Amino acid sequence: MKKKIIAILMIITLSITLVGCENTQKEPDTTQTLEEILEENNYTIVDVRTFEEYQEGHVKGAINIPYDEIDENVELSKEKTILVYCHSGKRSSIAYEQLTSLGYEGYDLGAYDSLPLEKE
Repeated sequence: MKKKIIAILMIITLSITLVGCENTQKEPDTTQTLEEILEENNYTIVDVRTFEEYQEGHVKGAINIPYDEIDENVELSKEKTILVYCHSGKRSSIAYEQLTSLGYEGYDLGAYDSLPLEKE
């Protein structure tokens, strides 16, 4: 009886191991670098800070949509990559997640002060 239980446990363990090892090969990373996105010139920059922060200074050409206003009603082209930034990177991370869940291609630029883009 003990041998049967041990055999059954070995079969279960082997089965779990085989199922857990399926498709361990990762998909190739198709994420574009910021330089590639900028070179293609097919993007929209969105400042997800408050209107007041945006007025104090923003990336040249950026539009302002506060992160907490990004929902299914946001009107952005899904044909373009959406670049988002904020003050510290926290709100842009939230906005990035929201946009990608809505089907947009996105890129989180992070914190405004560390951006190497022209500002106005």
